[in-house]
Amino acid sequence: MPTPPAALAQLPIRRLTTDDLLACADLSENRGWLREEYKWGHLLTSGTGYGIDDPSGTGLITCCVVTSYGPGLAAIGMVLVAESYARQGVGRRLMEHVLAEAGDTALTLYATTNGQPLYEQLGFVETSRAEMVSGRFSFTTPAPDAPVRPATADDLQAILRLDREVFGLDRTHIITRLPAFADHLRVAEENGEITGFAAAWPNMDTHVVGPLIAKDPATAQALIASLAAATDRPLRTDIDVRHTELLSWVKGNGIDSIANTSVMVRSLPDLPGDWRRRFAPVTVAAG
Repeated sequence: MPTPPAALAQLPIRRLTTDDLLACADLSENRGWLREEYKWGHLLTSGTGYGIDDPSGTGLITCCVVTSYGPGLAAIGMVLVAESYARQGVGRRLMEHVLAEAGDTALTLYATTNGQPLYEQLGFVETSRAEMVSGRFSFTTPAPDAPVRPATADDLQAILRLDREVFGLDRTHIITRLPAFADHLRVAEENGEITGFAAAWPNMDTHVVGPLIAKDPATAQALIASLAAATDRPLRTDIDVRHTELLSWVKGNGIDSIANTSVMVRSLPDLPGDWRRRFAPVTVAAG
């Protein structure tokens, strides 16, 4: 029997923990997304999850994760509502709770076509778009000959400085997890200075490239090619559509477009930092 709207409005919203990982993955699968258990583990560890338990006693009817970048910005991701509870106000109620919890903190998210109208009603505006691409890298079009090497522990402080400069905020608590989270971490270096870095982390049957920060498209291409050479899995990443040169190059190497999302912000005119050097985020968590 369906749960009446009045009863749905009374269900408590609670904080999620890593014990909820499988329930979150089940909800992803319920909505036709990949289970992405490894990604969920990372998000629930580095961010704050919110959810509503199914009144039947099994699983969740909705969830999301908020990743804080300090007092200046937080990212909302993985906003999901179970199919049987869709279009009953559950997602709106969860989002309104998250907005209340965030207070004056500016927010950003990657919105799917289905989620974008709700986010617009809640005060989010689109600032750019991202294109998700995936495929087996073919090496058809060579990368520029930029010096790229595996990162070492000695590179961490330089990586943090570059990320802070390009992203516009201190993501130390996220970036310091990369060596353990990612299977491969590469840096581009010129004259002893790190000019870019990129990671590839395992997700289902792919390696996801992100973050990807580089001084220019040529350096970004060299970093992707180095990561592709290190894995036998297909690659997947999300690239700002303004990076037309990089998108054309990856598509020429067998990486095809599979989806588009809107990059949205609330209480900010745009994301901080330098988008020209920011090619892919740590993770993309669309809603």
